[in-house]
Amino acid sequence: MQQTLTFKVLEHHYGVAKLDSAALLPQWATGGEFVSFTRTSEELSVVCEAERIPSHVTSETQWRILKIEAVLDFALVGILAAVSTILAREAISIFVLSTFNTDYILIKEDNLVKAIAVLLQEGHQVIS
Repeated sequence: MQQTLTFKVLEHHYGVAKLDSAALLPQWATGGEFVSFTRTSEELSVVCEAERIPSHVTSETQWRILKIEAVLDFALVGILAAVSTILAREAISIFVLSTFNTDYILIKEDNLVKAIAVLLQEGHQVIS
């Protein structure tokens, strides 16, 4: 039997911005309930509240975040695979970020209601 998960829908709309790999961490992104910076040799990706992203910055907006409301042990296997499979069956695209404690699943705003319905149908819980 699959593990029942509880998801919390974070309040704000989010955006994923792309900056040059050498860029400093932007002050405009800081603050709010959730922010993530990921730097590679090719880019600096920033996930933050969409309203904070300047219009001149390359970005993809209208994301909502579902947070898994649990501290996930590193030994757990298949959590994201199970969730992504459920959503993929319904043609719902996701963007995933993980922290030390848990996982965050970004879903486009226009798919949020459908994603919540599918997760509930699969026996999971969703907190708005």
